[in-house]
Amino acid sequence: MLAVAGAAGAQNINAGGATFPAVIYNKWFSEYAQAHPSVHINYAGIGSGGGIQHVLDGTFDFGASDGPMSDEQLAGAKIKIMHIPTVLGAVVPVYNLPGVNQDLNFSGGVIADIYLGNIRNWNDSRIAKDNPGIKFPDKAILPVYRSGSSGTTFIFTDFLSKVSPGWASGPGRGTAVKWPAGVGATGNEGIAGMVRQAPGAFGYVELVYAVQNNIKYGAVLNAAGKYLKATTDGVTAAAAGALKSMPADFRVSITNAPGATSYPISSFTWMLIPVPFRDPAKGKAVADFLHWMLDHGESEAAGLGYAPLPKPVADKVGLAIAKIQ
Repeated sequence: MLAVAGAAGAQNINAGGATFPAVIYNKWFSEYAQAHPSVHINYAGIGSGGGIQHVLDGTFDFGASDGPMSDEQLAGAKIKIMHIPTVLGAVVPVYNLPGVNQDLNFSGGVIADIYLGNIRNWNDSRIAKDNPGIKFPDKAILPVYRSGSSGTTFIFTDFLSKVSPGWASGPGRGTAVKWPAGVGATGNEGIAGMVRQAPGAFGYVELVYAVQNNIKYGAVLNAAGKYLKATTDGVTAAAAGALKSMPADFRVSITNAPGATSYPISSFTWMLIPVPFRDPAKGKAVADFLHWMLDHGESEAAGLGYAPLPKPVADKVGLAIAKIQ
């Protein structure tokens, strides 16, 4: 594989999109450049909407998104776009509530009603019902959401649409929705920063951003009626049910998956690869990177708070990569 990339000559590949996987992508791209000095992949974490837009208009050589492109987007594209799943991750509810040291539980209906504006105070009886024995302060909740087009928002609202009829018939699912309550922030890091700084704040971020910023995050009620905190094992369990029904194009939702050990706000994240590449030499370099990702990069996922691709999915991805060149 190294000889293929070398034969292509020096390659500067521009990519970008989702902030959800940006932590592991930046690590991978750095390590790959060290092992393959002729190939440099520059990644801009601008949100999934930007990743989709810029791969379509050719600004990026490839994009990245946590929300798969819709049938309408794919049909309207001037080029064919392949979805390549890379890792799985979890979106977690984060909060800043001084004086409450216990880990909190959140049902999907409560989370939805916080963002719908139906639950406005931390001492609301519905939050208390999820958390028996905890005394909550009389403090206003500040919901924080992603202000741009975001794959993390897609995952989060996909989950809310499955567990809350009010959400499904209101804002619904999407990379960008009309938020009834709260304030916006840019990127996973923007929400993490605002929640960390604002007492009473409540938000949603990819797990690694909660861990890196030392923000408290809650357990979420899953489809089996269990409150679970996000773990890589919980994400892997959520993916297990999708393996038999994984579509050929890899676009699948695993939020609110069945199973007692399934974390309910889990998702694959995808690289968006144009087929064929506009520049064949770059296409060969990207295909080589993706093989490296499967052979070496996946083993680093769990250490960064992501779940690696299940082997049956990784095997299918390996076959799909051959179509890039």
